[in-house]
Amino acid sequence: MKKVVLSALFLAALSINAKAEDFPEDIKPLMTKYTCTACHKVDTRLVGPAYTDVAKKKYTNEKIVELIANPKPSNWPGYPPMAAMKNVPKEDAIKIATWINSLRKKK
Repeated sequence: MKKVVLSALFLAALSINAKAEDFPEDIKPLMTKYTCTACHKVDTRLVGPAYTDVAKKKYTNEKIVELIANPKPSNWPGYPPMAAMKNVPKEDAIKIATWINSLRKKK
Protein backbone atom coordinates (compact mmCIF):
# COMPACT_ATOMS: atom_id res chain seq x y z
CA MET A 1 0.00 0.00 0.00
CA LYS A 2 2.85 2.35 0.85
CA LYS A 3 4.31 1.89 -2.64
CA VAL A 4 0.97 2.74 -4.27
CA VAL A 5 0.63 5.94 -2.27
CA LEU A 6 4.24 6.88 -3.01
CA SER A 7 3.64 6.19 -6.70
CA ALA A 8 0.61 8.45 -6.66
CA LEU A 9 2.62 11.21 -5.01
CA PHE A 10 5.40 10.74 -7.55
CA LEU A 11 2.95 11.13 -10.42
CA ALA A 12 1.62 14.29 -8.83
CA ALA A 13 5.15 15.62 -8.58
CA LEU A 14 5.52 15.21 -12.33
CA SER A 15 3.14 18.14 -12.80
CA ILE A 16 0.16 16.16 -13.96
CA ASN A 17 -1.91 17.67 -11.19
CA ALA A 18 -5.06 19.69 -11.69
CA LYS A 19 -4.82 23.41 -12.11
CA ALA A 20 -6.15 25.39 -9.21
CA GLU A 21 -8.05 27.50 -11.77
CA ASP A 22 -10.32 24.50 -12.37
CA PHE A 23 -11.89 24.96 -8.94
CA PRO A 24 -14.33 27.69 -7.81
CA GLU A 25 -12.72 30.61 -6.01
CA ASP A 26 -14.18 29.68 -2.62
CA ILE A 27 -12.97 26.05 -2.83
CA LYS A 28 -9.62 26.61 -4.55
CA PRO A 29 -7.69 27.53 -1.35
CA LEU A 30 -8.86 24.37 0.42
CA MET A 31 -8.03 22.11 -2.52
CA THR A 32 -4.56 23.61 -2.69
CA LYS A 33 -3.95 23.64 1.07
CA TYR A 34 -4.81 19.95 1.46
CA THR A 35 -3.12 18.92 -1.84
CA CYS A 36 -6.35 17.56 -3.30
CA THR A 37 -5.25 18.90 -6.69
CA ALA A 38 -2.33 16.47 -6.71
CA CYS A 39 -4.69 13.57 -7.43
CA HIS A 40 -8.10 14.97 -8.40
CA LYS A 41 -9.58 17.20 -11.07
CA VAL A 42 -13.11 18.53 -11.28
CA ASP A 43 -14.32 16.54 -14.28
CA THR A 44 -11.43 14.33 -15.44
CA ARG A 45 -9.82 11.26 -13.93
CA LEU A 46 -6.28 11.90 -12.73
CA VAL A 47 -4.67 9.67 -10.11
CA GLY A 48 -8.00 9.58 -8.32
CA PRO A 49 -11.55 9.94 -9.60
CA ALA A 50 -12.93 13.22 -10.91
CA TYR A 51 -15.05 15.07 -8.39
CA THR A 52 -18.01 14.83 -10.78
CA ASP A 53 -17.69 11.03 -10.54
CA VAL A 54 -17.56 11.21 -6.74
CA ALA A 55 -20.75 13.29 -6.82
CA LYS A 56 -22.47 10.58 -8.89
CA LYS A 57 -22.01 8.15 -5.97
CA LYS A 58 -24.58 10.22 -4.03
CA TYR A 59 -22.65 10.06 -0.77
CA THR A 60 -23.95 12.32 1.98
CA ASN A 61 -21.70 15.20 3.04
CA GLU A 62 -21.01 13.31 6.26
CA LYS A 63 -19.94 10.20 4.32
CA ILE A 64 -17.55 12.24 2.17
CA VAL A 65 -16.05 13.79 5.32
CA GLU A 66 -15.59 10.27 6.71
CA LEU A 67 -14.00 9.07 3.46
CA ILE A 68 -11.58 12.01 3.37
CA ALA A 69 -10.25 10.96 6.80
CA ASN A 70 -10.57 7.20 6.24
CA PRO A 71 -10.73 6.31 2.54
CA LYS A 72 -12.14 2.95 1.50
CA PRO A 73 -10.25 1.68 -1.57
CA SER A 74 -13.03 -0.86 -2.20
CA ASN A 75 -15.31 2.08 -3.11
CA TRP A 76 -13.06 2.94 -6.07
CA PRO A 77 -11.69 -0.19 -7.75
CA GLY A 78 -9.18 0.56 -10.47
CA TYR A 79 -7.68 3.53 -8.61
CA PRO A 80 -4.70 3.58 -6.27
CA PRO A 81 -5.73 3.83 -2.62
CA MET A 82 -6.11 7.38 -1.34
CA ALA A 83 -3.99 8.35 1.64
CA ALA A 84 -5.99 9.15 4.76
CA MET A 85 -6.30 12.92 5.05
CA LYS A 86 -6.80 13.17 8.81
CA ASN A 87 -5.22 16.63 8.74
CA VAL A 88 -8.32 18.15 7.09
CA PRO A 89 -10.45 19.76 9.82
CA LYS A 90 -14.11 18.74 9.79
CA GLU A 91 -15.23 22.31 8.99
CA ASP A 92 -13.08 22.36 5.84
CA ALA A 93 -14.04 18.79 4.91
CA ILE A 94 -17.74 19.77 5.10
CA LYS A 95 -17.10 22.68 2.72
CA ILE A 96 -15.33 20.35 0.30
CA ALA A 97 -18.07 17.70 0.57
CA THR A 98 -20.82 20.27 0.01
CA TRP A 99 -19.06 21.51 -3.11
CA ILE A 100 -18.54 17.96 -4.41
CA ASN A 101 -22.22 17.23 -3.98
CA SER A 102 -23.10 20.45 -5.77
CA LEU A 103 -21.58 18.87 -8.89
CA ARG A 104 -24.31 16.23 -9.03
CA LYS A 105 -26.49 16.78 -12.06
CA LYS A 106 -29.93 17.95 -11.06
CA LYS A 107 -32.82 16.35 -12.94
